Amino acid sequence: MSKNYTNPTKVITGVNTRWSYANVWDPKSINGGAPKFSVSLIIPKDDTATVNKIKAAIQSAYEEGQSKLKGNGKTVPALSVLKTPLRDGDLERPDDEAYANCYFVNANSASAPGIVDADRQPIIDRSEVYSGVYGRASINFYAFNSNGNKGIACGLNNLQKMKDGEPLGGKSRAEDDFATEAEDDFLS
Repeated sequence: MSKNYTNPTKVITGVNTRWSYANVWDPKSINGGAPKFSVSLIIPKDDTATVNKIKAAIQSAYEEGQSKLKGNGKTVPALSVLKTPLRDGDLERPDDEAYANCYFVNANSASAPGIVDADRQPIIDRSEVYSGVYGRASINFYAFNSNGNKGIACGLNNLQKMKDGEPLGGKSRAEDDFATEAEDDFLS
């Protein structure tokens, strides 16, 4: 492959993408399926560059996957009726403030993603990466047709942490829990 080749189904998200449900160190099984690494990528709706790149990559994955999507049928279903990974946080997660005015994409992979910092140095300390950090993600889109389900899915390639954010999921950080002197809350 020449250096000039660009994969039309691959996207690098913007720096203000927030990571949620970040299972990026150890694979987890969902509903008894094969264990996978995964992350929910929260993309602000005003990051139109990333949103447009994702829409174009979904379209490319649809075009590349026509034979798979057709399966044993006579025709390829329209993209508008298929399951696609770009979802509206305002509609699907109205009670979750982190998803307000954002789209989200759930990305997963059977193999561990590479994880680097803003200077592209590998992140070794697991506490550096948690649900709530901001960073870029390298993702790819592909067609699927299994067990009667057809659509476009999102694969997780690599992650680049750009900055810390408020942790999501209600879990407090140890640094915050123990910020006061031990005697201060002895009887509270």
